[in-house]
Amino acid sequence: MGLTWKPRVLTALLGAAVASGLTTLILILVEAADVLLPTDTKFGIVFDAGSSHTSLFVYRWPADKENDTGVVSQALVCQAKGPGISSYASNPARAGESLQGCLEEALALIPEAQQRKTPLFLGATAGMRLLSRKNSSQARDIFEAVTQVLGKSPLDFWGAELLAGQDEGALGWITINYVLGMLVKYSFSGEWIQPLEGTLVGALDMGGASTQITFVPGGPILDKSTQTTFRLYGSEHSVYTHSYLCFGRDQMLSRLLAQLVQSSSGPLVRHPCYHSGYWATLSPAALYESPCVHTAAPPEPAGNLTVEGTGNPGACISAIRGLFNFSSCRGRGHCAFNGVYQPPVRGQFYVEASSPGQDRWLRDYCTSGLYILTLLLEGYGFNEETWPGIEFRKQAGGTEMGWTLGYMLNLTSMIPAEVPAQWRAQSYGIWAAGVVFAVLTLAVTLGAVAGQLLWPQGAG
Repeated sequence: MGLTWKPRVLTALLGAAVASGLTTLILILVEAADVLLPTDTKFGIVFDAGSSHTSLFVYRWPADKENDTGVVSQALVCQAKGPGISSYASNPARAGESLQGCLEEALALIPEAQQRKTPLFLGATAGMRLLSRKNSSQARDIFEAVTQVLGKSPLDFWGAELLAGQDEGALGWITINYVLGMLVKYSFSGEWIQPLEGTLVGALDMGGASTQITFVPGGPILDKSTQTTFRLYGSEHSVYTHSYLCFGRDQMLSRLLAQLVQSSSGPLVRHPCYHSGYWATLSPAALYESPCVHTAAPPEPAGNLTVEGTGNPGACISAIRGLFNFSSCRGRGHCAFNGVYQPPVRGQFYVEASSPGQDRWLRDYCTSGLYILTLLLEGYGFNEETWPGIEFRKQAGGTEMGWTLGYMLNLTSMIPAEVPAQWRAQSYGIWAAGVVFAVLTLAVTLGAVAGQLLWPQGAG
């Protein structure tokens, strides 16, 4: 006689439970794959101590990096209150105090657990270069005051240093090419790739006290002192770079006025670059405070000077040309001005120019515009063919264009990468199927147990 209904049902339920359980186990073991968990985010802080102001930048990047270089993004920008740190020569302690507000903003952004391993660096540019020339002990006192404040922070302080003009130009070149996606970019296939080297652009930087030009020339760099080489994202780059101290906007204006004063026979100075109707008085002693003004001050200055604008563009350009030594390059190939070697410019260039942002500097706009034209055309050698390749920008991709991002990108190559942690996981579909079969297994098993316990005795 065949089996009764009770054993048949229980056998079927147990068979179904075993089959469902085996299916669940297979889904877990066979379809599981290794996946990489997201890496931690690393942070870095850079102070840009310029001639007219100081700015703080916070950068971040995934800890695993890409070809030994971080994929860095800008997280915070903060402009310190007050002028540049070189302005505190008579009260160095205030130079350090001026950084405190921005430093507190940065600390509020970075998780406390990561602050001890977050690098902090201050780089001082042309303003402090000039002060170091004028009074090295005052410059040293300012660096000590800055170091005292930043060294007390919970961050990994890498130092406060005078940034060489050549480094400022080269790091600015890195920044511009990085934010434009010329060094590395994310492809449609989901991978980081490197564009062709021919797409790299040149960098022109007009600061308050210095100006820099950096680019990849079309041939070898003959003067190796103007060459800088670095390795980023697995590729090596060699660029021509030169920094002209005293040719920044503010120092140019001081040198130009001092030159006009020297050529004037009396206390009235006619300024061809100031608009007609402009009139002002100034103390002659203030003109000779800058190391960029090489003419000696009169032994006993006789009262104030009167400056009158005449609005003469032709005379203005002639006066500006007097700030350059073009004759030192006459008859020499590959020479810009002041006897400085420079290969012919090529490709596209981006200009990062400082902006005072104050209406009282309206008198200097005409001067600055004509000065930049003279510098680019007669100094650097741009012409009708290369001029269209120049673009003026303050930002690109929401990122400030200066040397600080280039510094941080270069720094990431010295910070060890963290390997992403691995975890075994299934795709969503496989995971959902596994859950369904697991629930089914549990339900069938419970059904079999319930049938065994609750089925009436003797039922068949």
